[in-house]
Amino acid sequence: MIGRRKPTHPGEVLREDVIKPLGLTVTDAAKCLGITRKTLSALINCRASMSPEMAVRIAKATKTSPESWLYMQAKLDLWLAEQKPTEVEEFGEVVAA
Repeated sequence: MIGRRKPTHPGEVLREDVIKPLGLTVTDAAKCLGITRKTLSALINCRASMSPEMAVRIAKATKTSPESWLYMQAKLDLWLAEQKPTEVEEFGEVVAA
């Protein structure tokens, strides 16, 4: 599945689709979310992953679902994992008992 496009980081979606259109500063958005500016900056600049706790905070602030934010992160994490060469042996034939 290496040919697929890299999924968008959820922090980028938050920055481009929520924070910028609302005209919020990082400081204001962080205050609304109850987190530090440094924490939010790391997320929206794609230097930190979306945690379940952060997904809940963002979902409440944006009236969306935490699952949608975590799904974006999971898609990105899986894509990144698939880019690494991994040597694995197959288990072989599974026989029903």
